[in-house]
Amino acid sequence: MPRILILGGTTEASRLAAALAARGLPAILSYAGRTAAPRAQPVPVRMGGFGGTEGLAAYLRAEGIGQVIDATHPFAARISANAVAACAAAGVPLLVLERPAWVPGPGDRWTRVADIASAVAALDLPPCRVFLAIGRQTLAPFAVHPHHYLLRLVDPPEALPLPDCTVEIARGPFVPATDRALMERHRIDLIVAKNAGGAGAEAKLIAARALGLPVILIDRPALPPRDTVTTVEEVLSRLHADLGV
Repeated sequence: MPRILILGGTTEASRLAAALAARGLPAILSYAGRTAAPRAQPVPVRMGGFGGTEGLAAYLRAEGIGQVIDATHPFAARISANAVAACAAAGVPLLVLERPAWVPGPGDRWTRVADIASAVAALDLPPCRVFLAIGRQTLAPFAVHPHHYLLRLVDPPEALPLPDCTVEIARGPFVPATDRALMERHRIDLIVAKNAGGAGAEAKLIAARALGLPVILIDRPALPPRDTVTTVEEVLSRLHADLGV
């Protein structure tokens, strides 16, 4: 039976790992290692990078991987691009489990931008209070503006590049009522977020709509064409059809 490598770090990856374990399928869940204490999983877990495209391809061959499922965050562009190239080099099928992107609804005040640099440029405003909901990897460019930033992080940070910020430690999924209370408590004027999609992080956008707050929403990075599905059930159906498992 072929081994299945899940490139994880998302709720969907955890759900897929649980579904494969329940079916007795041999799966490995790989984390990038950016979260100090990831949730316990019902399958073996691998932590850390692979060493680029060549390292991932070598791992696939050495471990006898017969299928790769890329269930990483939609903004994890480097590992997703590496997975495309490594799977092609190793001759291993790649399937992407990707959340649909969010789309604006009635009452939303979104400004869509292409990338982090464009989001920074869009914040060239008089000082205000910004909910910077983008994780911790790309905070430094925002230090050019004299805003007060609210950050919500999974792990307590050792140091931050923003001189004026408040940190809330919390792990999703979140709900609109709690996010609305958070924004009201911190007197938020504006939100910056990545278009990650999915239900677990949408609460801030629903709360922003209710409060009439503007949102700067960063578009997903461009990636090579990939075979993509949007639900765990679709993954299981494809594995059954393609691998007979």
